Order: sequence, then C-alpha cells, then structure tokens
Amino acid sequence: MGSKNTSEKPIGVIGAGSFGTAVSNILAEKNQRVILYARTPEKAALLNSTRESSGHQLHDRVEVTNDLEYIGTSCDVIFPVVPSANFRSMMKELAPFLRPYHILIHGTKGFDLNVDRKKIDTQNPLSREHVRTMSEVIKEESSVVRIGCLAGPNLAREISEKKPAATVVASHFDEVIRVGQNLLKNDRFLIYGSNDLIGIELCGILKNIIAVGAGTIAGLELGENAKALFISRGLVEMVHIGKALGGNAEAFLGLAGVGDLVATSSSHLSRNFTVGNRLAKGETIDQIIASMEEVAEGVKTIRIINELSQTYKVRCPITETLYRIINQEMTVDDAHKYLMKFPFRAEIDFM
Repeated sequence: MGSKNTSEKPIGVIGAGSFGTAVSNILAEKNQRVILYARTPEKAALLNSTRESSGHQLHDRVEVTNDLEYIGTSCDVIFPVVPSANFRSMMKELAPFLRPYHILIHGTKGFDLNVDRKKIDTQNPLSREHVRTMSEVIKEESSVVRIGCLAGPNLAREISEKKPAATVVASHFDEVIRVGQNLLKNDRFLIYGSNDLIGIELCGILKNIIAVGAGTIAGLELGENAKALFISRGLVEMVHIGKALGGNAEAFLGLAGVGDLVATSSSHLSRNFTVGNRLAKGETIDQIIASMEEVAEGVKTIRIINELSQTYKVRCPITETLYRIINQEMTVDDAHKYLMKFPFRAEIDFM
C-alpha cells in the first residue's frame, strides 16, 4: 500500500470516547479526512452538530457516522478504540465490510473473555485459551491480516490538550508500524515501533491492575515512597504474569510497559487510578462503576488475572489483594498492611 492512497482515502476511527476522539484529532491534523464512528445514531448526530466529543473540539476534517459499512468501504486503515467488553460484537458487525487489504490498529487495553463462565471450574480452570487480546479478536472475527495495536502513556486529555506524548505501534508487520507512524507522528507525539504485538498488548492490559492499586495508595495518602514501592513491585508482577501469558520481559521495560505504568499510576486523569482512589475513600466498586462515564478496564482485568494466576501458579499478590478489595473481602487499609508484610521475592529475577 503506497503512501498515495493512504492520503486520498479517509482514515476510520471506531469509538468516540476520549481516546478515540484524541486519535481522530491527531489524524485530522495531518490533512487526513477522518470518519469517526459513534455507537448510536443520536450520538453521531449530536457530535456532528456540536463538534465536540468527550469535552474536546472535533477537528474540521473529522466526520462522525453511525454506519460501520461506510467506514469499512471508505477506509483502508481503521483504528478501533472501543471497550474490550464491546470489542468482539463490534468486530462481528464490521467484519462483512473488511477485506484482507485493510489495516486495523486498535487502542483497547483489555481482555476478551470468550468462554461461558459456567464451564469454568477446578476441572477446567480459566487459561490463556479462554482469553483473547484485541488483536486476536480481530484475527478471529475478520479477514484482516495486517493488525497492530497502540499502547503507551496516552492519557487522552493531555493528548487532546496538545501536550507532548508518545506511543508504541506494535505489529508483526513492519508495514503496519510504518503506516501508524506516518499517520500519527507529529512534533509533539512520538511513535515507536515494536514487533512484539502480544507483549505490548499485555503491557497495556496488565498495567491497569497496578494503576487501580496505586490509586488506593493516593486515596489513603500513604505518600510518594509507598507509591514508588508499589509501582516497582507492580512492574515485577506484570512481568511474571505477562511471561506466563506469552509476552516477553523486554516489552514491559519500555514505553508501553513502565512508561504507561508510571503515567496511569500517577494521574487523576487515569480512570483506573481514579477507581482505586475512590475505593480507598470508602465507595464500593459497584457505586464507582455506576457513576463512571467511561469504562475502567482494570476492574475486569483484576478478576481475569486473579484466576489466570492460579491456573499458571504465578504468585500475583497485588492482583489477589485487589480482587479481595473489589469483592469486599478485605478493606483497603488491611490490604496495604498485608502487602507491607508480604514476603516479596528477590528484587529482579526475570532478566
């Protein structure tokens, strides 16, 4: 695919949440026509008339639609940015309009659980066969071959405010990385490339767990030392479970791993951090989720990783403890006392 037809054809973005909006605006800045999909006709009409999405102005070159067929047939390159819980159903709807020449680069940091919960028991525990990353969902549901993902410290509000940031475009195909770089790179948004697609996806997914935990530390006002201790222990936990699920340690030490972890675990702009913060202030997980406009992927990820860690016999004390907090089996205060006493293993043993 030459650069010629990339610039003539519009670029698709699926999902008009805060990150989808930020991606649309970055694409549009580079003289690209962008077609942004909103999930209801009403929302599409509203965004087109107000020219505002998730609190941010939409670039003049962004057109909003509720028609997936229009996106599939108009665009060769599409960025799906929808919550993991809706990703597979969106792909099923989009798939009839996709061809092997399409390039899909997703920006979703969560797992797809493709199993009936009733079938999971001690005889048949949850395993890697039951969970999919979004690149695997794209592959299963469509004819698309050239698949990539975006992951990095990408707090959508800061990107929308044109503050400096960077991301990783990961794909098995160098061409996908090149297309992602050409479309997104500008003087304040750096784009790195990686061929470790699964590793980079796992970074984006697993860091959300640690961000929830870091939010509880902020909520209890335990201080910066405690947060740094927690984030570094969290990184080690991410690597151990990530390797069990098929990732490489190297991915976790880069921008999509430690970079995203630091941003998401330190900012009130992070939804997962906010969940932890509010848990520490005494709200229940149900109250918090009910009041949030956008999905915090970490809550679902905590539940999934808690089960997978048992299947793969990987000790994940942070995930286990957060699981007990969200199930109201433990208070946030008791959880921190427990973790301070926990016999964490050697400093670093995965290099």
